Amino acid sequence: MASATASISSHSIALRDLKAARIGAVRQQVAVPAAAPKGQRARAVRPLCAAEPSRKPVSASAASAPVAPVEEEASAAASVDYEALALELVDASPLEIMDRALDMFGSEIAIAFSGAEDVALIEYAKLTGRPFRVFSLDTGRLNPETYQLFDKVEKHYGIHIEYMFPEASEVQDLVRTKGLFSFYEDGHQECCRVRKVRPLRRALKGLKAWITGQRKDQSPGTRASIPVVQVDPSFEGLDGGAGSLIKWNPVANVDGKDIWTFLRTMDVPVNTLHAQGYVSIGCEPCTRPVLPGQHEREGRWWWEDATAKECGLHKGNIDKEGQTPKVGVNGNGSAEASAPDIFQSQAIVNLTRPGIENLLRLENRAEPWLAVLYAPWCPYCQAMEASYVELAEQLSGSGIKVAKFRADGEQKSFAQAELQLQSFPTILLFPGRTVKPIKYPSEKRDVQSLLAFVNTLR
Repeated sequence: MASATASISSHSIALRDLKAARIGAVRQQVAVPAAAPKGQRARAVRPLCAAEPSRKPVSASAASAPVAPVEEEASAAASVDYEALALELVDASPLEIMDRALDMFGSEIAIAFSGAEDVALIEYAKLTGRPFRVFSLDTGRLNPETYQLFDKVEKHYGIHIEYMFPEASEVQDLVRTKGLFSFYEDGHQECCRVRKVRPLRRALKGLKAWITGQRKDQSPGTRASIPVVQVDPSFEGLDGGAGSLIKWNPVANVDGKDIWTFLRTMDVPVNTLHAQGYVSIGCEPCTRPVLPGQHEREGRWWWEDATAKECGLHKGNIDKEGQTPKVGVNGNGSAEASAPDIFQSQAIVNLTRPGIENLLRLENRAEPWLAVLYAPWCPYCQAMEASYVELAEQLSGSGIKVAKFRADGEQKSFAQAELQLQSFPTILLFPGRTVKPIKYPSEKRDVQSLLAFVNTLR
């Protein structure tokens, strides 16, 4: 896994391996200039905005005319086989990938900054010694701590973040029609489309490439197969049309813990919400801290299924049927068959469909049952495996049976209709003398919390 630390002198960048996120050495050493006065970088590049309608690609007749070096670089970038480049860079460090991206696209590429740990992208860009641009989507509903981080980052790096805003009329129509919190009732996609996706589309129409902080370990299924560079499958760039925008994901292969090792090593400003238990940070109403045993993405849109946790900015991670790409592990599709089973313990009963149906029908059970509805590919389920196994071992011989039921695939519709399944994992207690199972209401999945739930109702 690529990780690194870097120390900067006035003449060069000395790079060395660090266990977590090896940045590695770039192809050539580059000097890092002192931070420019605020605003200097912004004057050196075009503002981030939609392309002018009259702008068209250079015609064949104009090809022989002298062109600026940036145009030559852009032309070379357009002829690249990006699938082959992704394979070439699969083992490259984030710094190497960032350097390649900025070298290829110059001022026609920008970093998408959300105000979370993707500040690492800005640090990598700084370490290359190349000019770089940063833009962010201000939805109007971000946390105060996120706005404070924007200010700190601008001052720390001597840059102006290029903010994109939603159309006021669209926000007004949405709120007047459906209220301020409609996403809790009918899903987050509509609000995200107005506040995030459409502003992003306008921003990208002024670029030929963009840089994101997506990582494979961030979301179950939806990000498990992202490459380090790709032709953007969802948005158009400056020249318009399919294939006109390139998407770079320099930290795709880096673990979250290694990103944090890098941030601490480089003393980078970070969002103070991280110290309060927030990992993945978005808009204030749709973001909360994660609890022990939870995957980081459970802090986002927690009322929705795990496979729906994309806001639309990276909708290319989901195929046309609304499922995640078919990947070998931690996804849907073929991964459902290939993922190894979890909750493996002699203290846990593996329930079949007839078994859990019988459990549902019993009016006077001889003993209470605790059952988890799970999918082995789901990182949220994987994250609570150790605590659930420990709980089962503690309850062994206590008169309470602990079980598991795999509720994905063909069993999912049944589990949704009969077992209160909304997202994975779902934990149910079947009391001794109550027909209907009781759903565990908390997101805390540590042993003590689960044990308190059982003891309260036993």
